[in-house]
Amino acid sequence: MHPALSVIVFTSLSGVGYGLLFLIGALTGTSLLPESRWFAFFGIGMAFGLATLGLLASTFHLGRPPRAWRAFSQWRSSWLSREGIFSLATFLPGILLGGIWFFSGNRIAWLGWLAALLSVITIYCTAMIYASLKPVPRWHSNWVPLNYLLLALMSGALSLQGLLALFFASSPVVCWFAFATILAAALGKIGYWRWIDRARPTSTSESATGLGALGKVRLLEAPHSEENYLMREMGHSIARKHAGPLRLIALLLAFALPLAFTLMGILFPGWPAIALTVLAAGSGMIGILVERWLFFAEAKHAVTLYYGTAAV
Repeated sequence: MHPALSVIVFTSLSGVGYGLLFLIGALTGTSLLPESRWFAFFGIGMAFGLATLGLLASTFHLGRPPRAWRAFSQWRSSWLSREGIFSLATFLPGILLGGIWFFSGNRIAWLGWLAALLSVITIYCTAMIYASLKPVPRWHSNWVPLNYLLLALMSGALSLQGLLALFFASSPVVCWFAFATILAAALGKIGYWRWIDRARPTSTSESATGLGALGKVRLLEAPHSEENYLMREMGHSIARKHAGPLRLIALLLAFALPLAFTLMGILFPGWPAIALTVLAAGSGMIGILVERWLFFAEAKHAVTLYYGTAAV
Protein backbone atom coordinates (compact mmCIF):
# COMPACT_ATOMS: atom_id res chain seq x y z
CA MET A 1 0.00 0.00 0.00
CA HIS A 2 1.11 3.55 -0.68
CA PRO A 3 2.10 5.21 2.64
CA ALA A 4 0.43 8.60 2.14
CA LEU A 5 1.92 11.29 4.39
CA SER A 6 -1.51 12.64 5.34
CA VAL A 7 -2.69 9.26 6.67
CA ILE A 8 0.59 8.65 8.50
CA VAL A 9 0.30 12.03 10.23
CA PHE A 10 -3.39 11.43 10.95
CA THR A 11 -2.98 8.05 12.63
CA SER A 12 0.16 9.10 14.52
CA LEU A 13 -0.87 12.50 15.89
CA SER A 14 -4.44 11.53 16.70
CA GLY A 15 -3.13 8.48 18.56
CA VAL A 16 -0.85 10.64 20.72
CA GLY A 17 -3.59 13.21 21.32
CA TYR A 18 -6.30 10.79 22.33
CA GLY A 19 -3.81 8.68 24.29
CA LEU A 20 -2.83 11.74 26.33
CA LEU A 21 -6.46 12.75 26.83
CA PHE A 22 -7.29 9.22 27.98
CA LEU A 23 -4.64 9.34 30.70
CA ILE A 24 -5.50 12.87 31.86
CA GLY A 25 -9.18 11.95 31.93
CA ALA A 26 -8.62 8.65 33.72
CA LEU A 27 -6.39 10.29 36.35
CA THR A 28 -8.60 13.34 36.92
CA GLY A 29 -9.26 13.75 40.62
CA THR A 30 -6.23 11.74 41.69
CA SER A 31 -3.08 13.04 43.33
CA LEU A 32 -1.03 11.92 40.32
CA LEU A 33 -1.99 15.09 38.44
CA PRO A 34 -1.24 18.60 39.72
CA GLU A 35 -4.18 20.82 40.60
CA SER A 36 -2.66 23.67 38.58
CA ARG A 37 -5.13 25.32 36.22
CA TRP A 38 -2.32 25.85 33.73
CA PHE A 39 -1.66 22.14 33.67
CA ALA A 40 -5.26 21.66 32.55
CA PHE A 41 -4.82 24.38 29.92
CA PHE A 42 -1.61 22.98 28.45
CA GLY A 43 -2.32 19.29 29.00
CA ILE A 44 -5.83 19.10 27.58
CA GLY A 45 -4.97 21.79 25.03
CA MET A 46 -2.02 19.73 23.81
CA ALA A 47 -4.15 16.59 23.59
CA PHE A 48 -6.85 18.28 21.51
CA GLY A 49 -4.27 20.19 19.48
CA LEU A 50 -2.54 16.98 18.38
CA ALA A 51 -5.86 15.22 17.76
CA THR A 52 -7.16 18.14 15.70
CA LEU A 53 -3.99 18.32 13.59
CA GLY A 54 -4.30 14.61 12.93
CA LEU A 55 -7.96 14.85 11.93
CA LEU A 56 -7.26 17.80 9.64
CA ALA A 57 -4.37 15.91 8.02
CA SER A 58 -6.71 13.02 7.20
CA THR A 59 -8.86 15.24 4.99
CA PHE A 60 -5.93 15.84 2.62
CA HIS A 61 -6.10 12.19 1.55
CA LEU A 62 -9.66 12.65 0.32
CA GLY A 63 -10.39 13.31 -3.33
CA ARG A 64 -12.62 16.25 -2.37
CA PRO A 65 -11.89 17.40 1.21
CA PRO A 66 -14.88 19.83 1.33
CA ARG A 67 -17.16 16.79 1.19
CA ALA A 68 -15.56 15.15 4.25
CA TRP A 69 -18.70 15.88 6.29
CA ARG A 70 -20.57 13.24 4.28
CA ALA A 71 -18.50 10.51 5.94
CA PHE A 72 -20.51 11.02 9.14
CA SER A 73 -23.67 9.66 7.50
CA GLN A 74 -22.44 6.07 7.11
CA TRP A 75 -22.00 5.22 10.78
CA ARG A 76 -24.05 2.01 10.48
CA SER A 77 -21.48 0.31 8.25
CA SER A 78 -18.32 2.43 8.12
CA TRP A 79 -15.59 2.46 10.75
CA LEU A 80 -14.34 5.68 9.20
CA SER A 81 -17.70 7.30 9.90
CA ARG A 82 -17.75 5.95 13.46
CA GLU A 83 -14.23 7.23 14.03
CA GLY A 84 -15.27 10.70 12.88
CA ILE A 85 -18.33 10.75 15.13
CA PHE A 86 -16.54 9.55 18.26
CA SER A 87 -13.52 11.79 17.64
CA LEU A 88 -15.76 14.85 17.70
CA ALA A 89 -17.93 13.52 20.53
CA THR A 90 -14.81 13.28 22.69
CA PHE A 91 -14.31 17.04 22.41
CA LEU A 92 -17.45 17.85 24.45
CA PRO A 93 -16.52 16.23 27.80
CA GLY A 94 -12.85 17.07 27.22
CA ILE A 95 -13.48 20.76 26.67
CA LEU A 96 -15.92 20.89 29.59
CA LEU A 97 -13.38 19.17 31.82
CA GLY A 98 -10.59 21.53 30.80
CA GLY A 99 -12.78 24.65 30.95
CA ILE A 100 -14.17 23.95 34.41
CA TRP A 101 -10.74 22.96 35.68
CA PHE A 102 -9.07 26.07 34.27
CA PHE A 103 -11.67 28.68 35.23
CA SER A 104 -12.85 27.33 38.59
CA GLY A 105 -10.10 24.97 39.69
CA ASN A 106 -12.59 22.10 40.07
CA ARG A 107 -11.75 18.74 38.55
CA ILE A 108 -14.91 16.84 37.60
CA ALA A 109 -13.91 13.19 37.74
CA TRP A 110 -16.85 11.80 35.76
CA LEU A 111 -16.16 14.17 32.87
CA GLY A 112 -12.59 12.89 32.82
CA TRP A 113 -13.74 9.27 32.82
CA LEU A 114 -16.19 9.97 29.98
CA ALA A 115 -13.48 11.69 27.93
CA ALA A 116 -11.16 8.73 28.60
CA LEU A 117 -13.78 6.20 27.49
CA LEU A 118 -14.56 8.09 24.28
CA SER A 119 -10.83 8.45 23.57
CA VAL A 120 -10.37 4.66 23.72
CA ILE A 121 -13.37 4.12 21.44
CA THR A 122 -12.00 6.68 18.97
CA ILE A 123 -8.60 4.98 18.81
CA TYR A 124 -10.26 1.59 18.38
CA CYS A 125 -12.42 2.91 15.53
CA THR A 126 -9.33 4.33 13.82
CA ALA A 127 -7.65 0.93 14.03
CA MET A 128 -10.74 -0.86 12.72
CA ILE A 129 -10.73 1.30 9.58
CA TYR A 130 -7.78 -0.87 8.55
CA ALA A 131 -8.42 -4.08 10.50
CA SER A 132 -11.83 -4.46 8.84
CA LEU A 133 -10.34 -4.56 5.32
CA LYS A 134 -10.35 -8.20 4.18
CA PRO A 135 -8.64 -7.35 0.84
CA VAL A 136 -5.52 -6.43 2.86
CA PRO A 137 -4.81 -9.68 4.74
CA ARG A 138 -1.96 -8.30 6.86
CA TRP A 139 -4.31 -5.67 8.29
CA HIS A 140 -7.28 -7.97 8.79
CA SER A 141 -6.12 -9.12 12.22
CA ASN A 142 -6.63 -8.47 15.93
CA TRP A 143 -2.97 -7.42 16.06
CA VAL A 144 -3.88 -4.12 14.40
CA PRO A 145 -6.32 -2.68 17.02
CA LEU A 146 -4.09 -4.07 19.78
CA ASN A 147 -1.06 -2.22 18.41
CA TYR A 148 -2.97 1.00 17.80
CA LEU A 149 -4.23 1.00 21.39
CA LEU A 150 -0.84 0.14 22.88
CA LEU A 151 1.03 2.75 20.83
CA ALA A 152 -1.53 5.41 21.70
CA LEU A 153 -1.25 4.53 25.38
CA MET A 154 2.56 4.57 25.19
CA SER A 155 2.77 7.89 23.37
CA GLY A 156 0.18 9.39 25.72
CA ALA A 157 2.15 8.20 28.76
CA LEU A 158 5.40 9.63 27.36
CA SER A 159 3.69 12.97 26.71
CA LEU A 160 2.11 13.00 30.18
CA GLN A 161 5.37 12.32 31.99
CA GLY A 162 7.00 15.11 29.97
CA LEU A 163 4.25 17.53 30.93
CA LEU A 164 4.47 16.55 34.59
CA ALA A 165 8.22 17.12 34.54
CA LEU A 166 7.75 20.57 33.01
CA PHE A 167 5.37 21.42 35.87
CA PHE A 168 7.81 19.99 38.43
CA ALA A 169 5.18 17.43 39.36
CA SER A 170 6.88 14.24 38.20
CA SER A 171 5.34 11.09 39.62
CA PRO A 172 7.29 7.82 39.93
CA VAL A 173 4.00 5.99 39.34
CA VAL A 174 3.47 7.72 35.97
CA CYS A 175 7.12 7.21 34.99
CA TRP A 176 7.04 3.50 35.76
CA PHE A 177 3.69 3.23 34.02
CA ALA A 178 5.25 4.84 30.92
CA PHE A 179 8.14 2.38 31.22
CA ALA A 180 5.66 -0.52 31.27
CA THR A 181 3.67 0.80 28.30
CA ILE A 182 6.86 1.07 26.22
CA LEU A 183 7.65 -2.58 26.90
CA ALA A 184 4.07 -3.65 26.13
CA ALA A 185 3.93 -1.64 22.90
CA ALA A 186 7.33 -3.00 21.79
CA LEU A 187 6.20 -6.58 22.38
CA GLY A 188 2.96 -5.90 20.51
CA LYS A 189 4.81 -4.44 17.52
CA ILE A 190 7.35 -7.28 17.39
CA GLY A 191 4.50 -9.78 17.66
CA TYR A 192 2.71 -8.13 14.72
CA TRP A 193 5.85 -8.17 12.58
CA ARG A 194 6.48 -11.83 13.37
CA TRP A 195 2.89 -12.62 12.45
CA ILE A 196 2.97 -10.87 9.06
CA ASP A 197 6.32 -12.47 8.26
CA ARG A 198 5.06 -15.98 9.02
CA ALA A 199 1.43 -15.71 7.91
CA ARG A 200 0.44 -17.89 4.99
CA PRO A 201 -1.01 -16.22 1.87
CA THR A 202 -4.79 -16.01 1.89
CA SER A 203 -5.09 -15.45 -1.87
CA THR A 204 -3.01 -16.40 -4.90
CA SER A 205 -3.09 -15.69 -8.61
CA GLU A 206 -4.77 -19.08 -9.04
CA SER A 207 -7.55 -18.41 -6.53
CA ALA A 208 -8.07 -14.83 -7.73
CA THR A 209 -8.57 -15.84 -11.36
CA GLY A 210 -10.31 -19.14 -10.66
CA LEU A 211 -7.86 -20.89 -12.97
CA GLY A 212 -6.02 -22.86 -10.33
CA ALA A 213 -7.43 -26.16 -11.61
CA LEU A 214 -5.58 -25.64 -14.86
CA GLY A 215 -2.19 -25.20 -13.22
CA LYS A 216 0.15 -22.38 -12.31
CA VAL A 217 -1.07 -18.91 -13.28
CA ARG A 218 1.36 -16.19 -14.33
CA LEU A 219 0.92 -12.73 -15.77
CA LEU A 220 1.63 -12.50 -19.50
CA GLU A 221 0.89 -8.81 -19.92
CA ALA A 222 -0.08 -6.03 -17.51
CA PRO A 223 -3.71 -4.84 -17.61
CA HIS A 224 -2.52 -1.28 -18.31
CA SER A 225 0.30 0.12 -20.39
CA GLU A 226 0.80 3.03 -17.98
CA GLU A 227 0.64 3.41 -14.21
CA ASN A 228 -2.88 3.97 -12.89
CA TYR A 229 -4.50 4.72 -9.53
CA LEU A 230 -4.64 1.08 -8.42
CA MET A 231 -0.98 0.49 -9.19
CA ARG A 232 0.00 3.73 -7.48
CA GLU A 233 -2.10 3.35 -4.31
CA MET A 234 -2.49 -0.42 -3.90
CA GLY A 235 0.63 -1.72 -5.61
CA HIS A 236 3.30 0.15 -3.68
CA SER A 237 6.04 -2.27 -2.70
CA ILE A 238 8.99 -2.10 -0.38
CA ALA A 239 12.08 -4.28 -0.73
CA ARG A 240 12.70 -6.51 2.28
CA LYS A 241 16.29 -5.23 2.46
CA HIS A 242 14.83 -1.80 3.27
CA ALA A 243 12.09 -3.10 5.58
CA GLY A 244 14.60 -4.74 7.93
CA PRO A 245 16.69 -1.61 8.62
CA LEU A 246 13.55 0.52 8.92
CA ARG A 247 12.14 -1.86 11.52
CA LEU A 248 15.35 -1.52 13.51
CA ILE A 249 15.12 2.27 13.27
CA ALA A 250 11.50 2.13 14.47
CA LEU A 251 12.46 -0.12 17.38
CA LEU A 252 15.30 2.18 18.35
CA LEU A 253 13.41 5.48 18.13
CA ALA A 254 9.98 4.36 19.30
CA PHE A 255 10.95 1.97 22.08
CA ALA A 256 14.66 1.62 22.97
CA LEU A 257 15.53 5.30 23.35
CA PRO A 258 12.28 6.29 25.16
CA LEU A 259 12.83 3.32 27.48
CA ALA A 260 16.37 4.46 28.28
CA PHE A 261 15.40 8.13 28.65
CA THR A 262 12.48 7.25 30.93
CA LEU A 263 14.65 5.06 33.16
CA MET A 264 17.31 7.79 33.39
CA GLY A 265 14.59 10.33 34.19
CA ILE A 266 13.54 8.17 37.15
CA LEU A 267 17.12 7.86 38.36
CA PHE A 268 17.98 11.54 37.90
CA PRO A 269 15.02 13.70 39.04
CA GLY A 270 14.85 17.47 38.75
CA TRP A 271 16.14 19.40 35.75
CA PRO A 272 17.76 16.35 34.09
CA ALA A 273 14.41 14.56 34.20
CA ILE A 274 12.74 17.41 32.29
CA ALA A 275 15.16 17.11 29.39
CA LEU A 276 15.11 13.31 29.46
CA THR A 277 11.31 12.99 29.47
CA VAL A 278 10.97 15.52 26.64
CA LEU A 279 13.58 13.55 24.66
CA ALA A 280 11.67 10.34 25.37
CA ALA A 281 8.41 11.83 24.04
CA GLY A 282 10.11 13.31 20.96
CA SER A 283 11.97 10.12 20.10
CA GLY A 284 8.81 8.07 20.58
CA MET A 285 6.86 10.34 18.23
CA ILE A 286 9.48 10.07 15.47
CA GLY A 287 9.64 6.31 15.94
CA ILE A 288 5.88 5.98 15.65
CA LEU A 289 5.97 7.91 12.36
CA VAL A 290 8.50 5.41 11.02
CA GLU A 291 6.46 2.49 12.36
CA ARG A 292 3.29 3.85 10.79
CA TRP A 293 5.06 4.28 7.42
CA LEU A 294 6.04 0.62 7.56
CA PHE A 295 2.49 -0.37 8.54
CA PHE A 296 1.23 0.96 5.22
CA ALA A 297 4.24 0.18 3.04
CA GLU A 298 4.44 -3.50 4.01
CA ALA A 299 0.76 -4.21 3.39
CA LYS A 300 -0.39 -5.86 0.16
CA HIS A 301 -3.82 -5.38 -1.38
CA ALA A 302 -5.50 -8.34 -3.09
CA VAL A 303 -5.96 -6.31 -6.30
CA THR A 304 -2.19 -6.57 -6.88
CA LEU A 305 -2.77 -10.23 -7.78
CA TYR A 306 -4.00 -8.98 -11.16
CA TYR A 307 -0.82 -6.95 -11.63
CA GLY A 308 1.77 -9.68 -11.19
CA THR A 309 1.89 -10.35 -7.44
CA ALA A 310 1.96 -14.11 -6.84
CA ALA A 311 0.22 -14.14 -3.45
CA VAL A 312 -1.03 -11.86 -0.66
